[in-house]
Amino acid sequence: MLNLYKLEIFRMVVEAGSFSRAADRLYLSQSAISQHIQDLEASLGTRLFERGPRGVRLTPAGAILQEYTRCILNLLAEAENAVMNVEEISSGQLRIGATPGVGGYLLPEWIQTFRTRYPHLVVSLQTDVTARITAALLNRTLDIGFIEGELDEDDTLAALVLESVPQRVVVGHNHPWYGQTSIAVTQLRGQPFIVRPPHSQTRIWLEQMLNRYNIEPVIAAELDSPEAIKQAVIAGMGISILPEYVIRRERELRLLNAIEVADADLRRDLKLVWAQRQPLNPIVRAFMLHLSSQFPQVLKPLSAFPPPRVDSGIRPVTDTCPR
Repeated sequence: MLNLYKLEIFRMVVEAGSFSRAADRLYLSQSAISQHIQDLEASLGTRLFERGPRGVRLTPAGAILQEYTRCILNLLAEAENAVMNVEEISSGQLRIGATPGVGGYLLPEWIQTFRTRYPHLVVSLQTDVTARITAALLNRTLDIGFIEGELDEDDTLAALVLESVPQRVVVGHNHPWYGQTSIAVTQLRGQPFIVRPPHSQTRIWLEQMLNRYNIEPVIAAELDSPEAIKQAVIAGMGISILPEYVIRRERELRLLNAIEVADADLRRDLKLVWAQRQPLNPIVRAFMLHLSSQFPQVLKPLSAFPPPRVDSGIRPVTDTCPR
């Protein structure tokens, strides 16, 4: 017998292309994924996948079920969008993922103003590196993400640039550059850097940027949060490069000096990301609409995929479902 949980697992296997990758995305064991698919195949009396050393591919029956699964899951999401009134529901949850800088310095204010309007909603925030945020979006344990990390070409994720964020060299009070407003990029050569861990997109971005100018960074310390990096710079351990929004308070208190690199473009894009093939639920749409006062471009994806109105008579999913 079909059930929604097994159809979700089936869809993830199709999207991931293998049981092992689907297991990673769903935080399940590969044997559990395999058992769910076997149960699904047994209940339908047909094989859905051809197994191979490099993954799986759909059988003709699997391809048919894929189309129905897409329609069933999208129809559920459309039904929710069509009838849910976020203003009136008694409870609900929005699951947001963010890289550490965005999660620590931008999202708390956005969440607070959102909850002022929707006090009955719970907003959970998970901070992590870009790769784990995007994986959580794909396995649907997060609803939306905010990242500064660079993304590979991937048609399973949608991304919208919110703003281009300047990055500044930061030094502590005892550094010779304290008080300077700009330096040349070559002056970074030989400086001790306080950096994020190697697996983070921020670290990768920094090394790639410096490599363009034939600079090999001297690593003084690897720390996993912007707050820890700031404290290390204040203590005189080395220099770092951080987004402007991370260092506002320390600049006002004159604990840190922010320096522009005159001959290098140190900017990174702040992006809103979500799973491309998953309809935006009403709570996500409400949060995006809330952000549109600050970032009007958020209205574009909302207008491109408006929720169906109850009185419209439109049935976009069922019109394209197999018969």
